[in-house]
Amino acid sequence: MGAQETMKRFVRLLLLVQAAAVLLSGPGAAELSMDYYAMSCPYAEYIVRNVVGQALMKDPTLAGSILRLHFHDCFVQGCDASVLLDSTDDNTAEKDAPANKSLRGFEVIDGIKEALEAQCPGIVSCADVLALAARDAVFMARGPYYGVPLGRRDGSRSVASDTFLALPPPVKNVTLLIQIFGNVGLDVHDMVALSGGHTLGIAHCANFKDRIKNEVDTLDASLASSLGSVCRGGDSKTAPFDRTSTRFDGVYYRELTARRGLLSSDQTLFESPETKEMVGMFAMYPDYFFYAFQQGMLKMGQISLKEGDEGEVRNSCRVVNS
Repeated sequence: MGAQETMKRFVRLLLLVQAAAVLLSGPGAAELSMDYYAMSCPYAEYIVRNVVGQALMKDPTLAGSILRLHFHDCFVQGCDASVLLDSTDDNTAEKDAPANKSLRGFEVIDGIKEALEAQCPGIVSCADVLALAARDAVFMARGPYYGVPLGRRDGSRSVASDTFLALPPPVKNVTLLIQIFGNVGLDVHDMVALSGGHTLGIAHCANFKDRIKNEVDTLDASLASSLGSVCRGGDSKTAPFDRTSTRFDGVYYRELTARRGLLSSDQTLFESPETKEMVGMFAMYPDYFFYAFQQGMLKMGQISLKEGDEGEVRNSCRVVNS
């Protein structure tokens, strides 16, 4: 057995041990509970998994969309399902902010909530639905399976302007990205690992056309040509984040090392000294990426929690209870 293979096996074993420890005593475990719905809605996780599975069988690209919904929810007002609320006559909600205009998968969350309300009305929060759906979407795309502590409550505030400084923009500025993640309690390691969520899904030309023009030194020539052809169709045209965009794997990081990152904020992770080594490690050891992503998701899923009397359990994820 070669030294490299021995090292890989050692890393796998180490990560399995560490992952077990995280799942048993992860951050925030005291606030939430793995068996929160064990008595009140014992089939909650099965219902979520079933609806997500049906949706992904029809459209595998929704895996990235569902994961993105959870991200965009947690970074604004915490993980309280505020991204799911519809705009009203006197308020423009988060989902209609410029950064969220391309979000998809709302109908999947509606389907889950409808099924849960039929089984156990008024019990499972929309915030917990988002966290579970994101986990199941990752797993069904061949990514890691991780426990999701439950017990979040749904918020009532959803304002488009709250997204302006809270969501990570597709820019070439690691310092800014580190600051935005740090604002919600996530460190640099979490940032690089969670950015790996871009192993799933697509981006619109509006978000990468400037990279084609201005970042030729860090953009593979063949990819630049391909993306240029895409963007000739307009800002609404899309391209995949990596070559296996419906499969959760480490290809995203390998693409960065080959200067094939789609967004400026992707490629800058490899170009910046603060994060380059981590990208290389995740590219070389996908198991390490899986473990780090699990840790990051556990932390992200517990940003600014609303629990107990704070918040509510919405009857519909699109509107606050009357």
